[in-house]
Amino acid sequence: MMESRRKFLTILLASGLPIGFVNSSAQSQGGGGTQPSPKPVQKDEDTDEPRIDSRAMLEANQKDIKKSVERLFHLASELKAEVEKTDSVQVLSVPMLKKAEEIEKLAKSIRSRAIG
Repeated sequence: MMESRRKFLTILLASGLPIGFVNSSAQSQGGGGTQPSPKPVQKDEDTDEPRIDSRAMLEANQKDIKKSVERLFHLASELKAEVEKTDSVQVLSVPMLKKAEEIEKLAKSIRSRAIG
């Protein structure tokens, strides 16, 4: 049995198998104790990375949302006034369509900021 193992190992080494694989397989077969498990990475609290104040960031986000909502209300009011001035039978003008697109983009950005 030892001769067959020796032949197997010489064939593996001759074929160019990395020696590290052979060493690890010999240890896993019970040659020498258990392999130590890797230690979990611990994060030090004394890192040099600047911490972001989440409270300040949330307050700034809330202010941006309020400004955007005010802008959205203003644009929607302007669009409503323009629609009331025009005849509903006529086709909407290009500036009205652009204003509607701007309102839509602003509403989507408010939604995305409100979600997170």
